Amino acid sequence: MQASPRPLGPPHSLLGTPLTDTPGTPSYPLTDSFPTLPGPPSTRAPISTEPGTLGLLRTLRPGPPVDAAPWRLGPGSRKCAVPCRHLPRWSRRRLLPSASAAIGMWSRRSCRYRPDASGLEELRARRREQESALRKARRQQQLVSKRLLREDSLVNGDGQAGVEIAVEPLSDQEILQLLRDVQRGTEERKKLLSRLRQGLQHKETQQKFVRLEGSMRVLIGLFTSSLANVQMEAARCLHELSHSCDPAVAEACLPATSYLLTYLSGHSVEFTELCLYTLGNLAVESDAVRKQLLPQGIIPALASCIQSPHVAVLEGLGYVLSQLLQAREAPTKIIPLVLDSVLPQHMLQLVSSNLELGMGVAVEFAWCLHYIVCSHVNNTLLISQGIVSTLVLLLLELASVMSKAATEGLELLICPVLRCLSNLLAEDETEGCKVQIQDERLLVALFLFMQYFLQQHPFLVQECLWLLNNLTADEPIFCSAVLTMDLLPALLQLLSCSRMVTLLALTVLCNIAEKGPAYCYQLHQKAVLPSLLSTLALSDAQVVGQSLELLHLLFLHLPEAADDFLSQAGLQALEQHQDNPQLQERVRALSETYLQPAAASLISCASASAAVLPSS
Repeated sequence: MQASPRPLGPPHSLLGTPLTDTPGTPSYPLTDSFPTLPGPPSTRAPISTEPGTLGLLRTLRPGPPVDAAPWRLGPGSRKCAVPCRHLPRWSRRRLLPSASAAIGMWSRRSCRYRPDASGLEELRARRREQESALRKARRQQQLVSKRLLREDSLVNGDGQAGVEIAVEPLSDQEILQLLRDVQRGTEERKKLLSRLRQGLQHKETQQKFVRLEGSMRVLIGLFTSSLANVQMEAARCLHELSHSCDPAVAEACLPATSYLLTYLSGHSVEFTELCLYTLGNLAVESDAVRKQLLPQGIIPALASCIQSPHVAVLEGLGYVLSQLLQAREAPTKIIPLVLDSVLPQHMLQLVSSNLELGMGVAVEFAWCLHYIVCSHVNNTLLISQGIVSTLVLLLLELASVMSKAATEGLELLICPVLRCLSNLLAEDETEGCKVQIQDERLLVALFLFMQYFLQQHPFLVQECLWLLNNLTADEPIFCSAVLTMDLLPALLQLLSCSRMVTLLALTVLCNIAEKGPAYCYQLHQKAVLPSLLSTLALSDAQVVGQSLELLHLLFLHLPEAADDFLSQAGLQALEQHQDNPQLQERVRALSETYLQPAAASLISCASASAAVLPSS
């Protein structure tokens, strides 16, 4: 059974519904050095799956997030697929650029232009505010975004810090006059097109422009001009139109798509970049545009363009590709074409190389890989091309440089990489994936990420735990690594964090406990019971239910743990939930099966001891 993807960002409901009564085999899914891992314990006792076994062995069946397709768990496993950001088309467009471009796009432009010292701090402050807003938009709202390149908003023609010139919306007559003047071929055509472009920043002007008969024909004619400066200004006018929130404006740009594709092979980096972002904006808005771009050969054009050595071009290409891969028709019409091209191999190379020079490039293509993996079209091909080993090595590299380099925006790259690996582990019949992930250093990297980002980006902790869950669901080697590398204390500390982090951490602990008595013994020795008593004191039914599941596994494989639980006032902790309709059956089953016999045994031992005492 395939696991469907869920949207990006802080998981809204990773464990959205109460545990069901379906019996099944529950396999639940910070240091500076990377110690070696000894072999897993030889003792492994399977859990009984017969119906009626306490009613505690239940398959976790989370409800679907409100903005995603339902996702399911694999048979006999608690691996969970991490979803893609698919939202209804009507809600996917956003005027803010996506945050993944913030790092590379703005840092690149700050190098391209040299603002004077007086405006430098103001520009930096504005850029920091924009980057913060964009990252928040991508993490929390996760709407497909349009991007707008306006070079003159930050610098003037002399390369000095400038202010964007405010232009009022143009009237029909003004638009007509501008078009007439441009067609006359005067030397002022560039200035006239610049005034038209500034007017097209207003929605009213955009709508008036496309309604005027022959206006788009004139603009496209100028776009194909042999004069480079005129062509560039016409391209900027098209780019303003592509950013419109009116679908009719995007469809009016349909005649320009073939020229946009042709010019991707041009020699001007700035012009190619502009064409790419214009194509990406048009692909977001209009099904008709995407339907036209495919037969026009957009995938071969992108496959040729991805070999460019220019960072700006690669970032723009990643933006176009990510917009195409999120389309509703992508799994059937777009992703098969992408997989049949050279794009996947190049994407893997770009994600893992030259991070310092092109963080924005790596972020873009990491999300592209995530969308492809979520489609389940042909993940076997990606695995054969080395996606798993490439991404694992990338995470290890990122973890090793976190304390040495600035980590601003690093979460934007780590998040899609974690999701790719989590979804590949959740795939059915992906033995190749299991074989490739055998490096226990990955666990240390995950705990480093959780420790570093816990306060500033807590959503990334959930993503790390999701991958940790899928790693420990079937592989005893990773369960053993958590114990032998002394990572368990850090995992137990997460039980005091947010509800979702607590649920995921408990699920990982259940994965470990399910592996048998040797693992439960280690959990017991490392004081897991006091932490469980803290979670049992909470009022959240799902957290308490998962805690009961872990207690059941501990008592099943390690009966003496029940004695210690009673000695730590565990029975009183359970009694506070005996009236909860969602929990009372499991509380009663746990108490009757393990705790009452243990209590009777303790009383019997106490009586026997009292009987042999000499009378006074």
